[in-house]
Parts: sequence; C-alpha cells; structure tokens
Amino acid sequence: MTREQNTNESPEPEKTQDPGTDNPPGKTEQDDQKNSLVQKIQELGQTNVADMENSNIHCITVVGQIEGHMQLPPQNKTTKYEHIIPQLVAVEQNPKIKGLMLVLNTVGGDVEAGLAIAEMVASMSKPTTTLVLGGGHSIGVPIAVAADYSHIAETATMTIHPIRLNGLVIGVPQTFEYLEKMQERVINFVTRHSDISEETFKDLMFAKGNLTRDIGTNVIGEDAVKHGLIDAVGGIGAALSRLNEMMEETEGDMLQ
Repeated sequence: MTREQNTNESPEPEKTQDPGTDNPPGKTEQDDQKNSLVQKIQELGQTNVADMENSNIHCITVVGQIEGHMQLPPQNKTTKYEHIIPQLVAVEQNPKIKGLMLVLNTVGGDVEAGLAIAEMVASMSKPTTTLVLGGGHSIGVPIAVAADYSHIAETATMTIHPIRLNGLVIGVPQTFEYLEKMQERVINFVTRHSDISEETFKDLMFAKGNLTRDIGTNVIGEDAVKHGLIDAVGGIGAALSRLNEMMEETEGDMLQ
C-alpha cells in the first residue's frame, strides 16, 4: 500500500503564452507600451512622433558640425556625411517619395563632405527644398542653396567667410594653391545655384570689420534674400507649401 500525502499547497498553474501574441509569459501589452514610451523619450526626447509611413516627403536634418574624413570628439553634435549620402540615394530610388526637405542648423565643418552633400542634393531629379533654422554657416551655405528652392527663418543667420585649414599646415606654395582652388569650388557652386553674383559673394566673404578678429559677413534672414543667396524668408509651413507645389508641377509634367 502506498501512503497518500496530504498537502494544503495547490500546484502553481503553468504560465502559457498566447499563441496569437509575441509577448512572453507574464508580459502584458501595457508593459510593451511603457517600454516603447521610455524608448521614445530616451531616443527622441518626446513621447510621440508624427506618422511618416504614408508621407511622400522625406525630411533630413543637418545639425551641429558636418563630420567628414576625421571623426570628431564624442561631445560634439555632428552630422556624418556617410549617414546623409545613403539617405539621399534612397530618396532618389524610392518611388513613394516625391520630394525632399533639408532642415539646416549647422556651424559648418568639413569642406569636402559639405560639398559632397550639396552636389548630391543639386543633382537629384525630385523636387527639393531647404530650410535654414538658427544658422547655416560656413560650408552649410552651399548645402542651403543646393535645393530647387530655399527658405530661411527670419532670425536665422548665415556666416560667409574664407576657407580655413585646421591642424598642421605645410608652408609651401602648393598648400596655398590648393586652398585657393578649394575656395573657388565653393564660390562657383554657390553662385551657380543661387541668384547671388560672384562679386557680391566675394565681397561678403572678404569683408573686414563685420566679424570680430576675423573677416567675413553675417547675413540674417531678409538680408540673405536681398543678396540673392536664399529664395525666400519663411518657416516650416512656407517650405512645405512650396515643396508641395513643386511636386504637383512635376507630376503634371509627367502626365503630359
């Protein structure tokens, strides 16, 4: 005979996973929402973002310092050109995207990286627009004028100054010739893609007394439009409205 064990403890029910969900045992949908909320706050600094899945406009931000061939210190806010260029290629290839907007608030940075981004934007077949917020300084100027249409906020500034070299500079004539040719590349690009004349742009670039202990010029909002550097003064609403108009014009031309 076997002796039966009497116990008051009832066996713990097994935790099973709902076959229709991906939640592990014990994890609820509310937990997923909390984790998603925390992740958005950590990564984006906000609790919710607009749904861009059905948008036919792609927005790219160029902020901080444009990073080129040299990696900048981690405390610097940077825009890496190796991140921007693949996005531009994807926008050009994606048939669902009909237009591109670039939002700039940059202090400048690597000359070749900035020109690479500007050349990519200028060569795109889809309508493009730029919006300068805060500042579009130094090599940010060619990027700002590279689009089909450009806007600048009323209080935004653009610093136009000669090209500088950082680090070790070899004091030979070839160095200064290289610097002069690099500067000509910037001047030619800006004057080709905006209404500013080469003479006016050089006058702003080499002006004395405008910047403390330096040469160059700060142009603010309306002044950038008066010089022919930027097309119009406006914010996000004006920029999106103009981009939508260009997209409609492009679609109309394709239907004809």
